[in-house]
This record gives sequence, structure tokens and C-alpha cells, in this order.
Amino acid sequence: MLLVDDLLVRPFVSLVGVLHDMALEELYDVDAIRDDIKENQLLYELGQRSTAEYEARREELEAELALAKEAREQLGDRVEVKG
Repeated sequence: MLLVDDLLVRPFVSLVGVLHDMALEELYDVDAIRDDIKENQLLYELGQRSTAEYEARREELEAELALAKEAREQLGDRVEVKG
């Protein structure tokens, strides 16, 4: 039974762990959210986004940024973005 666990279960659990870590990296990528905030500002300044669209998107991105920062603090070393 131990051999079956080593051959079948551990690789699956390891793969799930890697996928989970990658999802956390993507979800809580503070730099990517900051880039989105800059892009939103630029689109507004170029006139490609209305004031209402800009404000709504800015609020949404700021909430995402706050959540990402909080999650990174709670998760500590588990989330590490590789660039």
C-alpha cells in the first residue's frame, strides 16, 4: 500500500500544490495590479475612458490591491512571484 501511495498519490498531491502556488502568485501579483492602475490612468488621460469608467475601475483596482497586500502578509513566504 505504501508503494502505491508513493507512485500514485504523491505526484498528484505535488502537482496540485504547484498549481495552487501558481494560482496564488497570479491572483495576488501586486506589481500586475499596479500596472493595471497605471494603464487605467493613462487611458483616462488619453481620453479613451470616461470619468465614470475611470473612477469605477480605479476603485475596483484599489480594492484588489489592498486585498493582494493583505493576502501576501497573511501567506508570507507561500506567495512568491518569479519574474
